[in-house]
Amino acid sequence: MGSSAQLETGHSWSLRSNHPFLLQPSTWVVLGSVELWRCTWRQAGCHIVHGRLSTATLCPSVYSASNLLVLLNDGILRKELRKKLPVSLSQQKLLTWLSVLECVEVFMEMGAAKVWGEVGRWLVIALIQLAKAVLRMFLLIWFKAGLQTSPPIVPLDREAQAQPPGGGHSPGSQEQSYVGKRSNRVVRTLQNTPSLHSRHWGAPQQQEGRPRPHQEELSITPTPLGLQETIAESLYIARPLLHLLSLGLWGQRSWTPWFLSGVVDVTSLSLLSDRRGLTRRERLELRHRTILLLYYLLRSPFYDRFSEARILFLLQLLADHVPGIGLVTKPLMDYLPTWQKIYFYNWG
Repeated sequence: MGSSAQLETGHSWSLRSNHPFLLQPSTWVVLGSVELWRCTWRQAGCHIVHGRLSTATLCPSVYSASNLLVLLNDGILRKELRKKLPVSLSQQKLLTWLSVLECVEVFMEMGAAKVWGEVGRWLVIALIQLAKAVLRMFLLIWFKAGLQTSPPIVPLDREAQAQPPGGGHSPGSQEQSYVGKRSNRVVRTLQNTPSLHSRHWGAPQQQEGRPRPHQEELSITPTPLGLQETIAESLYIARPLLHLLSLGLWGQRSWTPWFLSGVVDVTSLSLLSDRRGLTRRERLELRHRTILLLYYLLRSPFYDRFSEARILFLLQLLADHVPGIGLVTKPLMDYLPTWQKIYFYNWG
């Protein structure tokens, strides 16, 4: 009788916890944004399959809309959970504007090209890169924000934030768990079983001791930069403007912009490589910048003279000799020139 009552109580509690109208507002925001993201990609995928939309036109708009949705969703969640960024209000506004510019820059460029042509496109590119450089210099010099990371605002861990504090366990859940005598397997009692949306399917002690890396990163202040590191970061911030200026002086087919940007990138990374005591996110940012040096293989004029023929030959070779891979490589070969023109000319 006792076990039957226990089963009934646990089952009814689980139903109440999983009822959609009893979820907290922050959970509604998480689930709503995830569902909207799924619907957007499902509908976009149908249009691509039927040939109604061009991938080159669709990808920037979906990318901008999804990133803006995530940024707005993070702001709502932080307000709901009362987890503010460890910066002043002015610095937070600058970070928000910088994030918005990074989300919509490709979409604005393509829109300007459609409306005003090539001249309007390059004018919008120059204005966006100038605005980003000014915001980043303010963050570096005035607010001492340290190493500029991408994205500027740390995204929230939605899976962790959707769970109640403690992972949905009561304070005494560890003592109420049953441990098998032979297997030493930890099994929860029915009273301590969390709802489905917050269940992690691990042992109770693993959930209680699990770290929260995103919360730790939000509370860590950036590493102060010395004179050498400040010069290196200033070079990294000014590099897109130097590249655009060199394009205006020597043209898009000249090797000078390619070499100039490469020298600035390598110099900045060399000056920052000796810095010790960086946070985890700052070390990841330096690693990310190092990996992005491979993009020089896909940037003109190097791509036009060396990489393009070899990449297309490799994709065609895979399509001819590997069964089924042509479904991926042939559309990639068709869209590669457009993607290279959109995403690999602008080095901001």
